[in-house]
Amino acid sequence: MTRRFDAPTTALPRRPGADRPRATTFTAFGLANEVEALSPGLHIVATPIGNLRDITIRALATLAAADAVLAEDTRVTRTLLAHYGITTPLLAYHEHSNDAVRERMVGRLQSGEALALVSDAGTPLVSDPGYKLVQAAIEAGIAITPVPGPSAVMTALVAAGLPTDRFFFEGFLPQKAGARRNRLEALVQVPGTLVLFESPHRLPEMLADAAAVLGPDRPAAVTRELTKLYETVRRDTLGGLSQRFAEDGPVKGEIVVIIGAATAAERSEEGDEALDALLRTALERHSIKDAASLVADETGQPRRIVYTRALALARSEG
Repeated sequence: MTRRFDAPTTALPRRPGADRPRATTFTAFGLANEVEALSPGLHIVATPIGNLRDITIRALATLAAADAVLAEDTRVTRTLLAHYGITTPLLAYHEHSNDAVRERMVGRLQSGEALALVSDAGTPLVSDPGYKLVQAAIEAGIAITPVPGPSAVMTALVAAGLPTDRFFFEGFLPQKAGARRNRLEALVQVPGTLVLFESPHRLPEMLADAAAVLGPDRPAAVTRELTKLYETVRRDTLGGLSQRFAEDGPVKGEIVVIIGAATAAERSEEGDEALDALLRTALERHSIKDAASLVADETGQPRRIVYTRALALARSEG
């Protein structure tokens, strides 16, 4: 039995010569589904982060109807397409794709093709090179159509059990310890839950640095292999997780780390310490009034508050 399935965007006539001998269908629930032509443009398609059943019907229809699928790793995407009986041609598009590749893709889009962009897993453009192609397409006046679906960021957030009303996605921290700690220092006062990606072999070091910089008592969660057979979520403080993963040794799989925000008291204390550090440096070369003025301009804090703090520091350390 074959069912007719409308494409997720308005069906428009294909450009001349765009008809292909292959069938534009996908198979789901044991049934073949025919799809209509896509409107021309770049379609950003979210794909499963692990469990192949997490894909949407709209995503399947888009992948089946596209003139080509641009994939981060064609081997990974080929497995997904084969699972649903989709025979759309695959083209490689990844972080090493140069300007010439993007120009060719934009040229195809300008000729009236409908191209689908996917990453290896989840929503494209999140820690993914696809944004350069999207920018180029927008500059060329090409329509961009998002096809939402799975996201490792959102999946980890809802599994962690930490506040989700405000969060900050950091992605991967720097690989080198010094740069990693510096970046964590910049995240200390972010007033929301932090979301980070990390590779398995660097996880123990990153957790140790996070505990040292952000504080060992911050609540956190390490999520691994989300939606897959060996999905695990470990919830503890940063100090507890750091110790646990240091003792357990290397882990495998895709990892997302969720870290709770600093409390208001912690942010206030850390802010005071940062202000004091700036004032001490300024007071070495300037008068109290000038030092307070310089630091107020740099931090954006009220001059009266900064002056009062500078005066107190000068008296206590004079």
